[in-house]
Amino acid sequence: MTDAPRLRPSLLDALFAPARGLPGVGPKMAPLIEKLLGTEERPARIVDLLFHLPQRGIARPLCGAIAEAPIGEAVTLGVTVSEHRPPTGGRRAHRVLVEDASGDVSLVFFGMPKARVEKMLPLGSHRYVSGRIELWEGYRQMVHPSRVIDEAGFSDLPAVEPVYGATEGLTSRAISRLAHAALDKLPVLPEWQDPAWLKANGLMPFADALRAEHHPEDAPPPVAEGQAPPQTPARRRLAYDELLASQLALALMRARARKKPGRANAGDGHLKERIEAALPFALTGAQARAVEEIRADMASDKRMLRLLQGDVGSGKTAVALLAMASAVEVGRQAALMAPTEILARQHFERLGPLIGALRIRLLTGRDRVAERRATLSDLAEGNIDIVVGTHALFQDSVVFRDLGVAVVDEQHRFGVHQRLALGAKGEAVDILVMTATPIPRTLALTFFGDMDVSVLDEKPAGRQPIKTITIPVERMEEVVAGLHRALHAGDRVYWICPLVAESEFIDLAAAAERFDDLTKEFGTTVGLIHGKMPGPEKDAAMERFASGETRVLVSTTVVEVGVDVPEATIMVIEHAERFGLAQLHQLRGRVGRGAKPSSCLLLYRGPLGQVAKARLEMMRETDDGFRIAEEDLRLRGEGEVLGTRQSGLAAFRLARLESDGDLLEVARDDARLIVERDPGLRSERGEALRVLLYLFERDAAIRLLGAG
Repeated sequence: MTDAPRLRPSLLDALFAPARGLPGVGPKMAPLIEKLLGTEERPARIVDLLFHLPQRGIARPLCGAIAEAPIGEAVTLGVTVSEHRPPTGGRRAHRVLVEDASGDVSLVFFGMPKARVEKMLPLGSHRYVSGRIELWEGYRQMVHPSRVIDEAGFSDLPAVEPVYGATEGLTSRAISRLAHAALDKLPVLPEWQDPAWLKANGLMPFADALRAEHHPEDAPPPVAEGQAPPQTPARRRLAYDELLASQLALALMRARARKKPGRANAGDGHLKERIEAALPFALTGAQARAVEEIRADMASDKRMLRLLQGDVGSGKTAVALLAMASAVEVGRQAALMAPTEILARQHFERLGPLIGALRIRLLTGRDRVAERRATLSDLAEGNIDIVVGTHALFQDSVVFRDLGVAVVDEQHRFGVHQRLALGAKGEAVDILVMTATPIPRTLALTFFGDMDVSVLDEKPAGRQPIKTITIPVERMEEVVAGLHRALHAGDRVYWICPLVAESEFIDLAAAAERFDDLTKEFGTTVGLIHGKMPGPEKDAAMERFASGETRVLVSTTVVEVGVDVPEATIMVIEHAERFGLAQLHQLRGRVGRGAKPSSCLLLYRGPLGQVAKARLEMMRETDDGFRIAEEDLRLRGEGEVLGTRQSGLAAFRLARLESDGDLLEVARDDARLIVERDPGLRSERGEALRVLLYLFERDAAIRLLGAG
């Protein structure tokens, strides 16, 4: 019996209907919902509202008396309306005096029509008002109460009001009403979790957990900036569902990749040994271990899908070269794909002196027509052993005679589909993925759980420690004076300009302005590089810096990954408080690559927030990229650490890896067991798990089941 691909179960149709179809959503509210929860590819849906959980809840107990209401805190008061003072003369506010037996408070409304205020608060009426009490000229006031209701409204008031992430024009209360309307659409869903596990952990059904989160009964205690909200049993249940969907999808992908026939892509080691002997350094223990793991994969009849992660300067390129040589030993070809032309060219130039008699070629989108035609012809005929390039490598026109291994550098900058597209360029191609961004274990399991992992956790001998100093931006003149001394001593300097509101145009303006300032100071020794430059100009600017023609390179974060100038010994990062920890660490890794001691100056503008302060202190404390990555995850969450907000990888909506890491391990084990026992998801629980995969939009895994 074949398992044909199925469409999403009709059971879920109501959840994937547009949110703009909910009652009460008119033409003014619809675009606001789209802005909050929609994307360019699809409109906001009911399920997006359900998964937009409250960030916290506010308890609004009835305060006993006006005189006892604490200043600066949100309270709910029962009051009688005693006087209206509409705007007159220069006064813009409509004030309403309300009172109880203990005293009075002035309700203040700006820009609200007089008739509306009088209708909301008729003279002599009893009302309940919620808001923050302030003192103004010695008198109590409440500006724009968040709620004004009568006796009937007060009896319907929840004990805890959920507070949602909102957008301009769409309040938290409006989102709450929409979420409750969305809950009414929730169908009866099958239970996809193991009942014994649910019982042992005291977890409620999925639908009950969603309702509990949108109808909180208790207000959680306040949390400090950067900390995850307290984990309620309901949120833990929802987090586990999302993590299981993710891990099950990866386990199904991995099982299918393992099922496909592989072939031995490693020979007798003669090329590997020859290249290893020619290297200007001895392999570290971690490098030697990674090479053996990779060669064992390549020598087996199973397809290799391995992640090689190592800190800045840990020697990934040498490991990749030895992997590629293994494929060439058996007469096959190898490809190395980098995310930018600068990095592709640098890999090509770095590999050139090491490869001996191997035939290597560079292929980028900028090659001249005749040059490109010759490269494509030689690839197809087998006259090239190793090709290094950008995403141009997986275009249809690129045909290999016999591709054995594909190495993908900086995986998180490519989508999974691009990785698979390169792997489809040959028969049973082994895939090695490299990243210089140390990835916390929970993230490695989450985004690369279908791969085996090799870790380079040693630095090659001779790498210089980097002295890291934090300096307030007010001391800029001292920094510039220090650069005069450094340049006189023959050093080279990177000057990284700040990230401003994530706008490339503003970043460029900031870099151009700093370039002008430093040129006035240092003359023609200052160069400029940024992402908006045409490729040849970028390469030329980098080449001038590498050759020493320019000695100070002003740059946006385009130099973050991979660029290698051993003579550069000083890294200045302006407005360092605006960068993430992992990015600061990557930038710092551009220096300390030669024989001279190196420094990293982190210029910041105070006062620093709690998270920014913690980041800069961590940079001063350690250069251990894995420790830094774990801290970055704790401070910023998984979407920012991997750059997934920009790259399109799905960050979690219900789970938070910084607090749910223990659940991820359980989900991974459960997913493996499920795939072992029921690889086609045909059992009763398997059918329910299909619903789970569709609900969390891991449909691709089910299509793999159908594809066999």
